[in-house]
Amino acid sequence: MKILITGGAGFIGSNIAGFFLNSGENHEVKVIDNLTTGRIENIEPYLDNPNFEFIKDTVTNKIVMESLIEWCDHCYHLAAPVGVKFIMDNPVLSVLDNVRGIDTVLEFVNKYKKRVLVASTSETYGKSLDLLDPTHSRKLKESDYRVEGSTKNHRWAYANTKSLDEFLSFAYHKEFGTEVVIARFFNTVGPRQLSQYGMVIPNFVKGALEGKEVRIFGTGNQLRSFMHVNDAVRAVTQLMLTGKGIGEEFNIGNPFEISMNDLAQKIIDKTGSKAQLVHIPYEVAYGPGFEDMDRRTADITKLCETLDYTIEYDLDQILDDIIAYHRVNQQ
Repeated sequence: MKILITGGAGFIGSNIAGFFLNSGENHEVKVIDNLTTGRIENIEPYLDNPNFEFIKDTVTNKIVMESLIEWCDHCYHLAAPVGVKFIMDNPVLSVLDNVRGIDTVLEFVNKYKKRVLVASTSETYGKSLDLLDPTHSRKLKESDYRVEGSTKNHRWAYANTKSLDEFLSFAYHKEFGTEVVIARFFNTVGPRQLSQYGMVIPNFVKGALEGKEVRIFGTGNQLRSFMHVNDAVRAVTQLMLTGKGIGEEFNIGNPFEISMNDLAQKIIDKTGSKAQLVHIPYEVAYGPGFEDMDRRTADITKLCETLDYTIEYDLDQILDDIIAYHRVNQQ
């Protein structure tokens, strides 16, 4: 197959590229990335592969994107600003890149009748779970209502642009029959993920290995779940390759949840670190008025039933994998 990955030098995108290039099935892969948050190091192992091509450009370049989408069989659209810190620091870019990017991709995917996976996010649910079930007895389902804050609070801008991505994708599917699959990624983690954009586990691991402090934003009582990138890639590629995901949205996450305090302590124990836990108020980390979700955990019943899918990596395996990577690559 001919596979196009937008944002393919990013963490998830580069892993999807590796999935196809290492499958032994002679797939061709093209990656387009402007390297704003993607890294050439993520795709460096593939640069000499004759079945791989990297295009340094933006998905808003319509001339380039039309040519790439006409060439491909399947498009994985992951190009987007990433990480809470980056989004809070770059509010205009975060909105415009998401909106203009999905408009370009869907226009040409529909024109040339290709299949596309649109990367969405668990952020679209906002504070739904906090209000639906403060007792922690349920998890987020694809059909749940979304509850978000004021439009003055940029915390919710990324979530709303991704919601617009979904609305437009479903509109194309309804009106034109465009083959779209929506993947709502929860916290996807693994080796190669950077700490600099506010990603939780890389930051905790880095702090633990340095032996100074592990910084937790807020109270640390927030509950989150983490999915190994290999499990996530296996899910989204099967939704695309089988065609079973067309016209539907899916949570891509791990239903096991843990508090930030417990996660940080677990990482300290695993690394044998003497680092101290330090709590940083949200307003210090992100500025005044920042809002967060108390819980954000995926119900993946729909994914499991659609694909006969099972999670392969538990939290201990995830952390061991990431810690081992950072020990080798610690600077």
